[in-house]
Amino acid sequence: MAVTRHSDAVAPVRSSGPVTIWFTRHVSTALGSLGRIVRQPFASLMIILVIAVTLALPAALHLAVKNFAAISGNWDDALDFSVFLRDDLSVSEAQGLARLIGQRADVEAVRFISADDALREFKQQSGFGDALDHLARNPLPHTLIVRPSGVNTSQSMMLLREELQNLPETDLVQLDTDWVQRFQAILDIARQTILIGSMLLGLAIIIIIGNTIRLDIQNRHDEIEVTKLFGASNAFVRRPFLWGGFWYGLFGASLALGLVQYGLYLLRPTVARLAGLYQSGISVLTLDAGESLGIIGIGVLLGLVGSWSAAARHMRAIEPR
Repeated sequence: MAVTRHSDAVAPVRSSGPVTIWFTRHVSTALGSLGRIVRQPFASLMIILVIAVTLALPAALHLAVKNFAAISGNWDDALDFSVFLRDDLSVSEAQGLARLIGQRADVEAVRFISADDALREFKQQSGFGDALDHLARNPLPHTLIVRPSGVNTSQSMMLLREELQNLPETDLVQLDTDWVQRFQAILDIARQTILIGSMLLGLAIIIIIGNTIRLDIQNRHDEIEVTKLFGASNAFVRRPFLWGGFWYGLFGASLALGLVQYGLYLLRPTVARLAGLYQSGISVLTLDAGESLGIIGIGVLLGLVGSWSAAARHMRAIEPR
């Protein structure tokens, strides 16, 4: 008897693979945890607000230091040497010295200010023009404004100052960097303080989320016992609580970014008015994409750590009787 082969035979349906099952279970658990948070809007909103304010505080301080550092960076670019020359030096000799110094590799530019130009500018800015007209001689020397190159380090800057001071035509070299160095030291202290404060606030978020998850575990004590009675592992029972911590951290960090951006929105008109008064191009720096994602990641991480620590500690104490 001949065997007939049916090419249109229906192939058996394959079951989903382990990765698909794992992904489906996590999606279902995540949506279930999100629904549980939505069904308790007031309590969930209070927790999210506390997390948001706790994260927004160090983020705002970091943004303030970032803006001050940007301003101080502009000051660093304008750190010039004021080289006051001897009184007996002629204009041609001073200009020749300016050209000679401008050829140095560690010097970006040199600007020559004659004694007459310096006196004329001083009369305009000081308001003592009539009194200065009665002077027998010009007391101001020729001056060179030396702009160091951007490749200079603090050691090379000091070496450049010493070499300019040792020139026979030089009377005095002035460089007002002490106040900038003090300001930078203050910014370093502020950064370290923000880091320490952020760690403490992060610990507070872990405690807040951990306490919230602990209360949720207590409210679902009987449900957890029944689930374990049917053979569920601690990892399976812990999963919805981890997703709960994930959602709390995500929503809290997102709201923190919103609070910081709203604060910047309120601050921009004041900064623009201040910049207009000083005829400056000062602008408020905001959080870039990397910093925003970092805050979101920190919030999610703190939420997972808080929920995992609470779930792991209290889950072992619940066993079916």
